[in-house]
Amino acid sequence: MAKAPELKLKVGDPAPEFTATTNGGETLSLSSLKGKSVVLYFYPRDDTPGCTKEACGFRDEFAAFKKKGAVILGVSTDPVKSHDKFVEKFQLPFQLLADEDKKIVEAYGVWGQKSFMGRKFMGVHRVTFLIGPDGRVVRIWPEVKPAEHPAEVLASL
Repeated sequence: MAKAPELKLKVGDPAPEFTATTNGGETLSLSSLKGKSVVLYFYPRDDTPGCTKEACGFRDEFAAFKKKGAVILGVSTDPVKSHDKFVEKFQLPFQLLADEDKKIVEAYGVWGQKSFMGRKFMGVHRVTFLIGPDGRVVRIWPEVKPAEHPAEVLASL
């Protein structure tokens, strides 16, 4: 498991505002979700093994999250077209944000150096933030095991 970068945000901090294009081409701002709990999960790439496992886990628990009044948002630097395919292929019932200019991943401190099979590169670290109805960070998961993670997040709501 890749070690998460040193996170800039701490529990209690206001979550950085963002506006992004979602799968389907809509525009969504964090401020439009005020009053709801938001599960903001960052993942490296659409349709890769770990990311698919994590997304499908959130999909499978979606009704339970909804019942608790939580909104799930996935964020990667993939383009909208890639998100559209990923959502369709796995029937994901929540929105994915396209952060192609890396503004959101940088604001949340999840963009950084990674290494895979001895190769170093820049990429998105798998980190999840739970943002409370007041817009503040309630909880951060800096290291995520894709298969178990959705249940962990659900348990903390």
